[in-house]
Amino acid sequence: MWLRWLQARSIETRLFLSAAFWSLLILVIAAVILTTFYIHNSEAAFDKRLNVYLQALVADISSFAEEDPRSELGQIGDAQFLIPGSGWYWQITRTDVAGNEMRASRSLSASKLPRLSTLGVEAGIGGVRSGYFTGPDARQLRMVERIISNGDAGVFLVQVAGNAEEVAQDVANFKLELGFIFLLLATAILASVGLQVRFGLAPLRSLQERISAIRRGEAEQVTGIISPDLVPLAEELNLLMVSNREIVDRARTHVGNLAHALKTPLSVIFNEARANGSAFAEKVDEQAGIMQTHVDIYLERARAAARAGNIGSSCDVQPALSALMRTFSKIYRDKDFEPRPMTEETIRFRGEKQDFDEMVGNLLDNAGKWSRHVVSVALEPDNDTHNAARHYFTLNIDDDGVGLTEVESIEAVKRGKRLDETVAGSGLGLSIVSDLAAAYGGSLKLLRSEAGGLSAKLRLPSY
Repeated sequence: MWLRWLQARSIETRLFLSAAFWSLLILVIAAVILTTFYIHNSEAAFDKRLNVYLQALVADISSFAEEDPRSELGQIGDAQFLIPGSGWYWQITRTDVAGNEMRASRSLSASKLPRLSTLGVEAGIGGVRSGYFTGPDARQLRMVERIISNGDAGVFLVQVAGNAEEVAQDVANFKLELGFIFLLLATAILASVGLQVRFGLAPLRSLQERISAIRRGEAEQVTGIISPDLVPLAEELNLLMVSNREIVDRARTHVGNLAHALKTPLSVIFNEARANGSAFAEKVDEQAGIMQTHVDIYLERARAAARAGNIGSSCDVQPALSALMRTFSKIYRDKDFEPRPMTEETIRFRGEKQDFDEMVGNLLDNAGKWSRHVVSVALEPDNDTHNAARHYFTLNIDDDGVGLTEVESIEAVKRGKRLDETVAGSGLGLSIVSDLAAAYGGSLKLLRSEAGGLSAKLRLPSY
């Protein structure tokens, strides 16, 4: 799931997330290692302190007064061993005689220290054991113990324990300081990664802008200073655009040649059929007319497909639309062509201006024919919600005529279909608009307008 989500992101996002992930992972691993080392060193330092007390006890084992079971060692010299429940204790136990004769610090009171050997702690160098246990006051204590043989005097287990809260507090302070430093370091790393990725991909953004300029018709080739790594790609794109223009030019030439090649034979057929008044001649004239209609339709569709595939064609929508409305307001002087409030955003049609004029001209002409009094025109952006990179605009042309039913709206865009033979026309207008819009990746929808007539919604790609 996460892999699929990551694959859908941009290169910049993927590079940033990848670099950020590994950088933060390394920081976390480094923090864990440093914390582990610090804990080990803190415990070692604490054990060293306990061993100093242990060595003092070992040196004075023979000086204990047998009649005083709670005698103190003057060599330790730490008042914490005199305060009951202080968390600092020592204990010496003779292990070679029955009863385990014991001497202990006053701070231990009537309690006893457990043996680390019974808690599963392994002996270290020199037989010294060190480890944690829960003390008499339920606090966490750390203890070192060692077995000492004093010849004829006996064998003794010497133990010294201290409050482990000092170690825990020291480690907690270290973690807090380390976390703050690493947080600053992580912020700096993420910022540097972001800048590095953005700087590194700057040539790609520059190339994208130049390709967009070509697509908008503002340039013909990728030019200017380009990163050496992208020069081969830019050259291939330039060759591709040259090839595209050559293909479009050849298509236009072939379409024109075909139109001229068919024009003369059809004209001959028309003239011969009309010169002969027989029923056969009338049938030939009728079928020749159908042939002419189909030739016009498919030639226009071929020209539109060639123009729609031409990279870099564009035109400003607002000026072209205003010019068309002025033209048709003069043709239909008894009708009002009213522009509704339009967007202030500059919109450019991604295609040939003559195709835009033909599509909108057909719709305005159709609205002028069928409206009673008013034709209203509205223009607004209509971006693709599924693809942010694709931009569209919608042109709404409404009239107050009789309108169309749902079935009639479907029939109206069929080639050569005329719903009313009393009105002049070939029946190709709406079909041509629909075909041209589809060639550019747009659409034409015929609905009922609020005024009761027809509402034509033309959706086309834009920049």
